[in-house]
Amino acid sequence: MMAESAGKVKSIFIYPIKSCKGISVSEAPISSTGFRWDRQWVVVNCKGRACTQRVDPKLALVEVVLPQDAFVVGWEPDKSSYLVIRAPGMDELKVSLCGPSQICDGVSVWEWSGSALDEGDEASKWFTTYLGKPSRLVRFNEESETRAVDPNYASGYKVMFSDGYPFLLASQGSLDSLNERLKEPVPINRFRPNILVDGCEPFSEDLWKEIKIENLTFHGVKLCSRCKIPTINQETAVSASEPTETLVKFRSGKVLCPGQKGQGMVFFGQNMVCHDLHKGNGKMIKVGDPVFVIKSFSSYDETST
Repeated sequence: MMAESAGKVKSIFIYPIKSCKGISVSEAPISSTGFRWDRQWVVVNCKGRACTQRVDPKLALVEVVLPQDAFVVGWEPDKSSYLVIRAPGMDELKVSLCGPSQICDGVSVWEWSGSALDEGDEASKWFTTYLGKPSRLVRFNEESETRAVDPNYASGYKVMFSDGYPFLLASQGSLDSLNERLKEPVPINRFRPNILVDGCEPFSEDLWKEIKIENLTFHGVKLCSRCKIPTINQETAVSASEPTETLVKFRSGKVLCPGQKGQGMVFFGQNMVCHDLHKGNGKMIKVGDPVFVIKSFSSYDETST
């Protein structure tokens, strides 16, 4: 018996540079690390550590543009293909999509460290000027590096510079439910999902153990615990206490999963992996695709935090 559609894909977001503005696209190809281009770049400080909005909220205002054809299955860049980067008060920066040859050692994102491809002095000067501290823009080096997903939650999967998982899924119903509780509603960009689903009940995605989108199987592996970024206005880079202050009241580990770890954390969205990546490239997800729930957790006690 075929599962009924629980909703449809409303939006797809890709974040080429970690912690910078996302790109909303109508369709996106799947790669072995998530959507193609997602978190392929990161800005690092003088010690090689990743810069994020947690410390550098101004990154929220950095706009990133890719060529229109970059989201076509099989498209490859040529010498005229650029990542275009813009920010308030800054000249436009163009970074060639043809991979740089210079290696930057000692790059680290959370627990992972390795080498990356250095995008050069012009990009370094741009981000150094913008952030007001020595910075470099680096690209993940797929040829030499592998960054594995935590095997305690999903063994055999990998990411580039995402915090930890290839996909983050959230629902419009969950956002609407939160906004009903807030004096000032917040947009979905506060939560930086890759896939936004519409048509399902609020927070039903928490219990999605296995779903199908366009014949691709996704597994829900861990509720997404939220850091301070949802409190940062993505249009002004100014932070406040909401929506976290309200989320604590009904979306904390203490409320959802008493007895599990993460009691003091707040949760919004579901981290996911795609089971079918081993079948090769050429897979695509589109806005409007139905989402079928194949298996669900029976309660929050079965989910992972």
